[in-house]
Amino acid sequence: MELTWRWFGKKDKITLQMLRQIGVEGIVTALHDVPLGEVWTREAIRDLREYIESNGLRWSVVESLPVTETIKYGGPDRDQQIETYKQSLRNLAAEGIYTVCYNFMPVLDWARTDLYHPNADGTSNLYFSYAEFAYFDIYILKRKGAREEWAAFHLFPGRDVLAEVEELRRTMTPEGEHRLVDNIIVKTQGFVSGNIREDDEHPLEIFRSLLARYEGIGRDELRENMRYFLSAVIPVCDECGVNLCVHPDDPPIPVLGLPRIVRTDEDIDWFLHAVDNPHNGLTFCAGSLSAGLQNDVTALARKYASRTHFVHLRSCHIFPNGDFTEASHLGGRADLVELCRIFESTNPRLPMRVDHGKTMLGDEARGYNAGYSFLGRMFALAQMQGVLAAIKKTHPQMKS
Repeated sequence: MELTWRWFGKKDKITLQMLRQIGVEGIVTALHDVPLGEVWTREAIRDLREYIESNGLRWSVVESLPVTETIKYGGPDRDQQIETYKQSLRNLAAEGIYTVCYNFMPVLDWARTDLYHPNADGTSNLYFSYAEFAYFDIYILKRKGAREEWAAFHLFPGRDVLAEVEELRRTMTPEGEHRLVDNIIVKTQGFVSGNIREDDEHPLEIFRSLLARYEGIGRDELRENMRYFLSAVIPVCDECGVNLCVHPDDPPIPVLGLPRIVRTDEDIDWFLHAVDNPHNGLTFCAGSLSAGLQNDVTALARKYASRTHFVHLRSCHIFPNGDFTEASHLGGRADLVELCRIFESTNPRLPMRVDHGKTMLGDEARGYNAGYSFLGRMFALAQMQGVLAAIKKTHPQMKS
C-alpha cells in the first residue's frame, strides 16, 4: 500500500520534511482555508499540490471534500451546492488528484468523550464513554427526547446508562461539563467539518441550530438524500476518473437523535448498489468499523476490497460495558495484519494512512489536532511498515 499521512496544510506543526524523513510517500489533505460550500478553484488546488511536490511528496487523497449539511438534509440550496461539489471534483481531476474521501454523517463528524484517556504505559488514546456522552446529551445539550432515548438504549445487555448518568451528575463539575463540550463538539469537529470553530463563543447554540435542521429526517430520508447526491456526482467522477469514497460513521451507532447510514455491512451494501458504479466506493476505516460489535471487520474487508479506494488502518478495543478506546495498531478488534494481506492481494497501491495514534512522549504539549499526534502516528506507521514488509517477503506475488 502507499504510505500516506493526514496533513492539515501549510500551518500544520508537522512539516512535510518531517514526514518525508519517516517514510511517508503520499499526503492526505484538503483546502482547509476554503469556506464550506465554495468551489475549490484550480489555482488553489495547484498551489497546494505544487507545494507538496516541492517537498518531494505527492497529494494522494483529498480528505475531505466536505458535503455541506444542506445536501445531507435536503435543503433548498441542495442542487446549487451539488453543482459546486461537481465543479470542485472536476478541478481536482484537472490537477491530477483522483481519490476523494467524504462522509455523510449529519452534523457530528466523529465523536469521543475523552481525548487523552490514560493507558497503563503512560501513553493516552481517544476514548468513548456512553455514560459521559449521554450526560452531555441530557444535561448539557438538553436535547428534547434524549432521556427517553437513552432509557430505551439496550445495545449492551445489563447496562443501565441512565443510572450511570445520574451517578455522574452527582460529581460533575463546571470544568467537567466544559471538557465534554470541548471534546464532543469543538476539538474533534472544528478542524474537520468547519461547522464549529474553536474561537466560537457559543458552540452549543450553533450545534443546536445544526441539529434542528434534521427534524423529520430519519434513516430512510437520509438514505434518499445520499442516493440523490451520488446520482448527481458519480457521472462527473466517471467523466474525470475520480474515485469517491465515503468514510463510515464514527462511532457506528445513531447519536443525538441523528440517523447514521454507513455503519454496518447492510449499509455499505446499500450505498454501493444505490449508485452501482466502481467510482462510488468506500474508505475502509477499520477503526470506525471495529467500534461496532455488529461488524466483523475482516469479513467486511474481504467483501468490499474491490470497492475500497482508501484505507484507514486503526483498531478499537471494546470494553465489556460497551465503551471503547483506540487500541494499539497490533491489537484491538481489527486484525490489521490480516487486513493488510487482504488489501495487498487486491490492490497493492491503495493509499493507506494509520489514522489516529497514541499520544506519547510529549505529543500532548505540541498543539496537535485531537487524535493526530506526531510521535504516536509515527510509531503506528513504523508498525504497519513492518507488517507490510513481512507480508511482501512471505508472499512474493504481492511485491509489485
